[in-house]
Amino acid sequence: MTTDAEAVFEQLELKEYETTALKHILTLGRTTAPNLAKATGIPKARIYGILDTLADQGFIKIIPGRPKEYQPKPPATILEQAKENRRQEYEKFCTDLEAVREPFIDRFQPLYEQASDDITPADELFYVVSVGEPSERETKSLYRDATDSVYVITKSFEYFDAVEPAIQDALDHDVSIQALFLHPRHLSATNQEIQSTVLDYVTDKYPEIEIRFSTELLPWRGTLIDPSMDYETGQAIVLVEEKDVPLHMRQAAVTENGSFVAGLHRYFDLIWEYDSVGQIE
Repeated sequence: MTTDAEAVFEQLELKEYETTALKHILTLGRTTAPNLAKATGIPKARIYGILDTLADQGFIKIIPGRPKEYQPKPPATILEQAKENRRQEYEKFCTDLEAVREPFIDRFQPLYEQASDDITPADELFYVVSVGEPSERETKSLYRDATDSVYVITKSFEYFDAVEPAIQDALDHDVSIQALFLHPRHLSATNQEIQSTVLDYVTDKYPEIEIRFSTELLPWRGTLIDPSMDYETGQAIVLVEEKDVPLHMRQAAVTENGSFVAGLHRYFDLIWEYDSVGQIE
């Protein structure tokens, strides 16, 4: 949902001088290092190294000559190159991990099994993560692990931005998604505005996501995937409503217990069928 073009430079993970140089060279076009240093205020002692870095990443071209010149690549090409760079980094990361996989497992699996002897049934039912980046990370993993269905219970889906790539990936793999929002009459003015913005975006870009609105308050919210009544599959992350506890101090429960997830899904289905509406009046 982010529309600010400046955010691209953050995604590229460029340093301050690199960002400044790339912005200016996109504006100026083909230029020399001294001219770019003068236009940007980047020290001359640094400008050549910065331009070499941008060239190494495939964002600009170096034109041989005296003096050497630098030419930006088209914006669309820069974005595609950034994706390719990240793909290659990820492939190298996976290769490096696989190289140490066997000795790592051989050493730590026996230790893990020994330490796990003291795990109680309650420990096996769920574990907790902090609300914020850790809970968003778990939610993204659920979307990527889903093979059949995803069910979301939310007030306003204010974190949609953070999980959108994972949602897109799930939809690309023909995973169905149902989202149960809290009816806006139960929301504050601020959350009503957030919900309205998210809904406008989601319904326009992802019409395949089914949406309804709970007419009653929701005591918990979260995401569950692939529930089954044989209790063989299913994962979930849930957060209970705690009005007096700041969001950053809350914890979310994560479970892979098929029976527990089946129960959560039954709760979802009942509200979806009997206590929700498809349109806001």
